[in-house]
Formats: sequence, structure tokens, C-alpha cells
Amino acid sequence: MIAFADINKNRLLGDDSVKKLVSCISLFIFTFVFLFACSGCGNSVQPADANSETESGSTDTSISELSIGLSLPTQKEERWVRDRLTMEAEAKALGIELKVQVSEDDAVKQDAQCDYLISQGIDLLILAPSDAKLSASIVDKAHKAGIKVISYDRLVMGTDVDVYLSFDNLKVGELQGEYITKLVPKGNYVVLAGAPSDNNATLFKQGAMKYIKPLVDKGDIKIVLEDAITDWQPSVAMNKMQTALSSNSNKIDAVLAPNDGTAGGCIQALAEQKLDGKIPITGQDSELQAAQRIVQGTQTMTIFKDTRELGKEAIKIAQKMLNGVDLETTQTVNNEKIDVPSILLTPVVVDKNNIDDVLINSGYLKKDDVYKR
Repeated sequence: MIAFADINKNRLLGDDSVKKLVSCISLFIFTFVFLFACSGCGNSVQPADANSETESGSTDTSISELSIGLSLPTQKEERWVRDRLTMEAEAKALGIELKVQVSEDDAVKQDAQCDYLISQGIDLLILAPSDAKLSASIVDKAHKAGIKVISYDRLVMGTDVDVYLSFDNLKVGELQGEYITKLVPKGNYVVLAGAPSDNNATLFKQGAMKYIKPLVDKGDIKIVLEDAITDWQPSVAMNKMQTALSSNSNKIDAVLAPNDGTAGGCIQALAEQKLDGKIPITGQDSELQAAQRIVQGTQTMTIFKDTRELGKEAIKIAQKMLNGVDLETTQTVNNEKIDVPSILLTPVVVDKNNIDDVLINSGYLKKDDVYKR
């Protein structure tokens, strides 16, 4: 204000000079006021802290370079829940983004879900097919998008799938068949298979019949019921077991159940006739309820397929494939189109004699849970 007074009083400057001076002073005052306001503002922008946490609570140091899609058939069975948890943990440890979809045994839904995963720009797809044959179109679409596919646990049929990761499923059936025929070499058998849409079910039965059929041909074993279980449903297995018991006046000597879930359904039917624990029955997957039934004596055996190892291996294989590392595949499995390069882990028989060593001491199940203490 003093400057303005002096200017007006002495008339030392022309009109244009005055205007320029006024503009400069106004700009100075505006800048000063703005800076003062910002310095006192409580919501001022602060520099990002390299150690700040994201909303999830984890330290966000970088964006994952790899994105993997995982398509699972169900979360209604304990073993598939374990698969998912294992893969999620392994992917997180390796800094890989894992996008998960669950089809609930609906092949059409799985197809749509995989379309979505492909549209999300995933780098690789891990596919456990709901339907072995219908899932071929998923592999074909993934390949058109430049995405490689791991056929997980179950083999996708009729397509050029990149690699198959599973357990030796023919061996699983062989272990079941060998065990039950040694225990019951003669008598009436109920022979059940898994879902017709699952190629693993075909392999399980094929392996088991390697031991059962020669005894059938010999006349020592009579198969009084032979059927498949839609979608591996325990309720379907229970109904078929009820039919077999009714049709044969409860004279059943052994049951080949393809997995623990169907074994549980069969055991419910046996319990209705007070025959649970009296008729040997197989299983597989080493689910907690199956382990409990084994120590209680109502289920004879199960097959341990350590899905912790399978899940970890899936993520590691995916990472190698994306990094261009050659896989060490020493086996192939034919899927009716090609001999698929395969990595097959080894299954193990579990019964009351080794349940503690195999399932509990390995940390797979807790002793208090198995023995209900």
C-alpha cells in the first residue's frame, strides 16, 4: 500500500508502468496466501512411503508380473478345498497373482468362467476339468489367446493340452483293487466307479479291475452291482448301495468305492442295516471323515494323495513354463489325441496300521481331529 501511495503522490510512473507493477504485486500476494494455506492444511499430500501397507494389510512393494488363472470343479469336497488353499499360499509366496474360479461341477459354467479368466489377460491357465471331454474347447480357446494350459489332477481329453499334472491314477485303482481282493478274495462285490465325465474315474476302475476281473473270471468273485456315481455324489452312492443290499438280502462281502465321499454314502446305507464295520470298503483322498471312519473301523482303507505337494507343484510348473524353463516330464498319458507330457506323483495306501505315520505325523491331519479327542 505504501508503494501505491508513493506512486499516486509523486506521479513518477506512467499508466502502463503502474498497471504492470500492480499485476506483479497481485501475483506475489496470491502466491504468498496460497502457500500459507497449503502449509496449514491437515490433508496435504505426503510422499508415498516405500514400506506403507495396502488395504489388505500386506506390504505392496511391486505389482506381480505373472497372472495365473485357476479353474476348479468344486469346493464341496475337502480335498479340493486343500488344493485351492495350497495353490493360493504358494502363489502368494512366489509373488504370483492367482485368479480362482469354481464351477461346482457344471461344465457350461466352467467354460464361461474360463472365458472370463482369458479375457482378464492371464498368462497361464491351471484347469481341473468338470467334464474331461467338454473342457477341450477351453484349452483350444486358451491356446488361441496364446495361453498355455496345465491339466490339473484330471486329464482334459481330445486336445493339445500342454502338460498333465496329477497322481498316478491307474496306480490308485490298482492299490484299491489289490487291497480289497487280498482281504476278500471271494464273495459278492459291489463295484462302483466315479463320475463318467471324469477320466480319472475310468483310470481308477481300470486299475482296480486288474485285480478284480481275474477273480471274477475264475468264479471266486461275483459282482452283484456295477455302476458309476454321477458327479461323485455320496447320496447317489448311498442309494445304489441300498439297492444292492436290498437285491441281495444284505449278502455283500466287499465294496469298491472310488473315493472317500462315495465310501461315506455307502457306509450310511450299511449302517441302516447295522453292517457298517462288517463289510470291507475302499476309498481315496484321505479326507478327515474317512480317517475318522478308519480308526472307528467303518471304512477299511483310503488312498493318500498329498494335495499339498500337487498344489505346490502346479504353481512351480506354471512359473517354469512362463519363464521358458523346460519341464522334466518322464511320462506321457494319452488323451485320445496326443500323448500328453505328464508329471505323476505317487499315491500311498492308508489303513489303521499306518494312519498315524502317513497322515498325522506328516502334518496332513491332526491327531486330535482324527481320534476326536
